[in-house]
Amino acid sequence: MSKNLLSSALFAGLIAGAVAALLQFVFVIPALLEGELYEGGERLHFLVDGSTQSERGAPGLGTKWGRHAMTVAFNMVTYTGYGLILAAAMVFARDKGVAKVSAKAGLIWGLAGFIAVQLAPAVGLPPELPGTPAAELAPRQIWWISTIVATAVALAMIAFARSGIWQIAGGILLILPHLIGAPHLDTYFGIAPPELSAEFVTLSLGMAAIGWATLGYFAAFFIERGES
Repeated sequence: MSKNLLSSALFAGLIAGAVAALLQFVFVIPALLEGELYEGGERLHFLVDGSTQSERGAPGLGTKWGRHAMTVAFNMVTYTGYGLILAAAMVFARDKGVAKVSAKAGLIWGLAGFIAVQLAPAVGLPPELPGTPAAELAPRQIWWISTIVATAVALAMIAFARSGIWQIAGGILLILPHLIGAPHLDTYFGIAPPELSAEFVTLSLGMAAIGWATLGYFAAFFIERGES
């Protein structure tokens, strides 16, 4: 692995991680903190008599700066790791003569990474607010990892295969995990308002899409700049 590839992934990961953390602080974490109020019982969506007692609005970020610093660090480390994979894939595709490395193309690579790692698994296992009951962890992890791998391979087949048969096979592979289905409970046990859960899912995926696009753009930008 070349020095340029490593440095490109590092710089892109740090930038994307910082952007993602900032977006999470502004949009995602307020919804998360609001969900924690329902998890802890400070707020109740339904009372015993069936009436509602839901207030709108999240608490402030407060003084949990250690937790917030961990959020920033986690984003930077995670996006740097993703950046290594993404940059290696870009360079590999370029060396095979099936793709070019450019900042604009990097946006597409980043969004493809978002589809594989975030969007496709979220179709079956969307982001969950604190306190949301779910199926057993091991089956969910197996389905989640399998979906990421299947989606990444399928997108590569669709994008780079020269044979239509392989592209069709990629399309089948793309939907296969969802035909199998993710593990779920037989009923619903959510304690937070469904509107809040829907908002949390939307915000989480939307901000992740921006983070991945940023990662792809800067990974390609630094690779291209380092080789010029």
